[in-house]
Amino acid sequence: MGLEGKGTSSFFRDFLDECGGSAVIDGGFATELERHGADLNDQLWSAKCLVSSSSHLVRRVHLDYLDAGANIILTASYQATIQGFEAKGFSREEGVTLLRRSVEIAREAREIYHDRCTKDSSDFMRNERYRKRPILIAASVGSYGAYLADGSEYIGDYGDAVTVQTLKDFHRERVKVLVDAGADLIAFETIPNKLEAQAYAELLEEEGIETPAWFSFSCKDESNVVSGDSIFECASIADSCKQVLAVGVNCTAPRFIHGLISSIKKATSKPVLVYPNSGETYIAESNQWVKSNGLAEDDFVPYIGKWRDAGASLFGGCCRTTPNTIRGIAEAIYGKVQDKCI
Repeated sequence: MGLEGKGTSSFFRDFLDECGGSAVIDGGFATELERHGADLNDQLWSAKCLVSSSSHLVRRVHLDYLDAGANIILTASYQATIQGFEAKGFSREEGVTLLRRSVEIAREAREIYHDRCTKDSSDFMRNERYRKRPILIAASVGSYGAYLADGSEYIGDYGDAVTVQTLKDFHRERVKVLVDAGADLIAFETIPNKLEAQAYAELLEEEGIETPAWFSFSCKDESNVVSGDSIFECASIADSCKQVLAVGVNCTAPRFIHGLISSIKKATSKPVLVYPNSGETYIAESNQWVKSNGLAEDDFVPYIGKWRDAGASLFGGCCRTTPNTIRGIAEAIYGKVQDKCI
C-alpha cells in the first residue's frame, strides 16, 4: 500500500493523499450480520460472532464493505472486552484470543479482496485507482458504556464512582491486545463524554502506543456530545494527544453533522471524520430503533460534498447503514464504483 514504515505523525496524511484527499469508512456492522442470519441477542452483541461458528459472517460483512468501496474496515471488537468474555464464562486467555481474532478476520478479508482484485482486474476492476486503493484495518474500541450494555453509551452517564483511572484500567489490556494483533489503526468509537476521551489519551501516552488512533464522539446536537460535554472540549483533548491523528463523530444523527464539523475544526487541524447513523434513534429500554426527524439512510449521501467542503476528510456510516450507503459515499467521492471483485 505504500504506507509501511511511516512515522505516526505523517501516517494519516499520507494515507489520505493516497486516497486522493478523502477516504471511505465502512458502515453498520451488527445489522449486516443479522441480515446474513446471525442472532445477536446477547450482551456481546456483534462480538458474539467471534465466539461461534458465525465468524465467516464477520468476514463476509467486511468483504461486502470492501466491495462497496471502503478504504477502512473496522473490526468486530466494538463490544468485545476481556471482562465481557469472562462474564460469559471464557478464561482471560480465551478472551485475548478472541480479541486478536477480530483483527485477524479483518486482515483475512483484506487479503481475500486484494487477491480477487488481482485475479479479476481485466474483467471487473478497470478503474486502476479504485482497484489499488489503500485499505486499512481499524481496531474498534467501544466505550465503557458499550460493555455495560445498558444504553449508557448513548447518554454518557457512568455515575460518580467511575473515574479516569477506572476507565484506563478497564481499557488497558484490550487496547494492547488489539495493537499487538496488527491493526493499522485504533478506532476509539462512540465516545460519550470528556472523561473517557481523557482516559484514552492518558492510556495511549502511558503505554507508549505508536499505532495511530482516532477519537470519534457520539453527539446529541451540533455542539455537544451525548453527555452534554462540549464537542469543542472533547476535540481539544484529542488534539493534544500526539497518537490521535483524526477526530470526528459517529453514532450521530446526520442533521447535526455539518455543525459538528465546524465545531471540531475550531479545536483541531487534524483530519475530521464523520460516520453518522441512518437517522433513526435507538431506544435502550426496548432495544429498538425508531424513526426520527431528519435524513434517512441513503438520503445523507448527497450531503457528502457539503461535509467535505466544511472540512471533513473521512466519511462512512454507523448504525443501520449498509453497503449500499457506503457504495453511495464512495461514488460521491470517487465517481462510479466499478463492479465488485468476485
